[in-house]
Amino acid sequence: MALTASNPFDSSKQAPDFKLLNSVSLELETLQNLKGANGTVILFICNHCPYVIHINEALVKIANEYQAKGINFIAISSNDVEKYPQDSPEKMKVLAEEVGYPFPYLYDETQEVAKAYDAACTPDLFLFDKQLEIYYHGQLDDSRPGNKIVVTGKDLKQAMDLLLAQKPFSGKILPSMGCGIKWK
Repeated sequence: MALTASNPFDSSKQAPDFKLLNSVSLELETLQNLKGANGTVILFICNHCPYVIHINEALVKIANEYQAKGINFIAISSNDVEKYPQDSPEKMKVLAEEVGYPFPYLYDETQEVAKAYDAACTPDLFLFDKQLEIYYHGQLDDSRPGNKIVVTGKDLKQAMDLLLAQKPFSGKILPSMGCGIKWK
C-alpha cells in the first residue's frame, strides 16, 4: 500500500456536478439531489483500501451525527474495477450494507468525477457549504492503520462544526492520506 496524499483543491472552486450509479439502489444520483441543506461531505473511498477500512466504523458514526444536522455525506469509488474487481459496484453494495453506510455509495466508472475533483487517494475528503463552495479539504484525523491513534474524525468534525456555526474555517489543514486511486 503506497501512501498517497490528497492534492490541493482550488479554494475558489465549487463542487463539480455529477450523475453516478448508486451501488445499493442501482439508481442514478446527482449532486444536486444528494447535497445537504447545511453542507455536503464528498468522500472518495473504495472497498479494499486499508486506510478506508481503518476509518469505516467512525465514518458511519460521524455521518449519522452530522446528517441529522443537515450535512449530507456522499461516498464515491472511482477505482479501475478491471484491475481491482473487489471494488466493483456489486461488491460496493455488499460492503455498504455490511458496514451500514448511512450515505449513498456511488460508482464513478469513467473516473471523470474523480478527475473533476482532482481526487488522489482513498480516503479523499471534501466538505462543501450549502452553496457547494469548498470549505474544507483535508484529513479525517491523525489516525492511520498501525499508528495506534484512535479514529475520532476530529479534523473533519471541527470543520463541520465551524461550518454549522457559520464561521470561517480556522485551523490547520493537513492532506488526506491513503492509497492512490487506481486509475485506468
